[in-house]
Amino acid sequence: MESLPALFSFAASHWLACLIGVVLIPIAYARLTSPLSHLPGPEISKWTSAVYTYYYLKGKIPNYVHALHGKYGPIVRITPDHVDICDTDAVKEIHKTNSRFLKTDFYRKLVAGAAHNVFSTVDPKFHADHRRLLASPISDSSISRLEPVIADRIRLTIRRMVEEMDSRGVADVFKWWLFMATDIIGQLSFGESFGMLESGKKNQYSLDMENLSSVGAIRVTFPFLVKLGSYLPLPIFKKSAASGKRLGMYAAKYVRQYQDSLTQNPSGAKPTLFTKLFDTEKSGMLFDDIRQEAQAYIVAGSDTTAVTLTYLIYEVCRNRHVQEKLVAEVASVPEPVSDKSLRDLPYLSQVISETLRLYSAVPTGLPRLVPEGGATFNGFFVPGGITAATQSYSLHRDPNIFPDPESFYPERWESPTREMKDASLPFGGGSRICLGIHLARMELRLATALFYRTMPDARLSTKEGMSTSDMEMSATFLMAPQGHRCLIEV
Repeated sequence: MESLPALFSFAASHWLACLIGVVLIPIAYARLTSPLSHLPGPEISKWTSAVYTYYYLKGKIPNYVHALHGKYGPIVRITPDHVDICDTDAVKEIHKTNSRFLKTDFYRKLVAGAAHNVFSTVDPKFHADHRRLLASPISDSSISRLEPVIADRIRLTIRRMVEEMDSRGVADVFKWWLFMATDIIGQLSFGESFGMLESGKKNQYSLDMENLSSVGAIRVTFPFLVKLGSYLPLPIFKKSAASGKRLGMYAAKYVRQYQDSLTQNPSGAKPTLFTKLFDTEKSGMLFDDIRQEAQAYIVAGSDTTAVTLTYLIYEVCRNRHVQEKLVAEVASVPEPVSDKSLRDLPYLSQVISETLRLYSAVPTGLPRLVPEGGATFNGFFVPGGITAATQSYSLHRDPNIFPDPESFYPERWESPTREMKDASLPFGGGSRICLGIHLARMELRLATALFYRTMPDARLSTKEGMSTSDMEMSATFLMAPQGHRCLIEV
């Protein structure tokens, strides 16, 4: 009888070994014979995405992938079914107009709920139809009509910075640029500013966007947890769900309010980016379509512009010769300062281009699905169905294209080479290029010029414990300074 437990134990261990073999051997075989097995990359990338996920959740994925390119070359396998490519020919192929490399479901996971808009859609027809309608009001030729709204908000922003500096001794430019950009895009989307510049604090809409973004990385990496979260008493998920509901209600309320004012007084309603789209017969867009696009605009047009302006001030203040040259140029523009008068300033343009190179608001990879039939990049074949990404952080730091890539050197853009232009991806590329590129550039020009005309002697502050570590980049998709502040003084 004593041998009976031993017999059971022996049988159980053998069954377990067989079960493990049945499960693991096919996985191992699939990994070792995968069409991607010939691609350069760390050994662990063949087996699991755990390391990639770790750096993604940590906000350091651009640094991790960039280090892999430094070790393995322009094409690197970063997970079992995901490659990243740092090559201008690949960029042109993947991001060209009418590209067959479609967006992956990453973008749907990234946004909250079941949002279906021009940013998140994977459907080329839906994207083309909506982009055609949305592009006109925000095109380079149309954007000038929005300048009064933008310029007024920027001037108020700089006054608020000066007031804070007078009372506190420092001004947090990251905070004020964020309030400015969010107020501007709120007014252009909903017909009404959020009023954060006036109040000096975030409103509920902005706080709710923060709550949703705090679980954005979890939605991408562990989407099942977010679904389970609605059934579990976990504060982070309940808070996120409540925020998502409020955001939808807020957007619906203010879009409806603007629609009503447009119906009652068409000539008196303030123009927005969606004014013409309310004519459903002409646009074909329903109320909910406009609401979802407006919500997407708020996200796309707030943090991105604020981050770029913050790092521009940071780098200019760290480089005295750049600051002196920029200050002299913007000071030469006669009043009243307009965007038209700033477009012809070469050094301002170079400073903005160099900031976008080093501090793209989206420094991470832009994942696309390799089409059926596969594609060859840098001599390596990648089969269809695999995710291929191009990371601007690495493209913008290719030493063969940008010598001394970590240095902030605006003069490199005096006569940019074709390769520099091809490698430049701060707004994406092709037909999926950021719709708000012209709005963003107008804000960057006006804000930079007006800031340095008002505070030509601005310098970085070390008060309140401010240090360079606060400015280290953190990114899962959008990027922000790690300390969520940038203090300056005069």
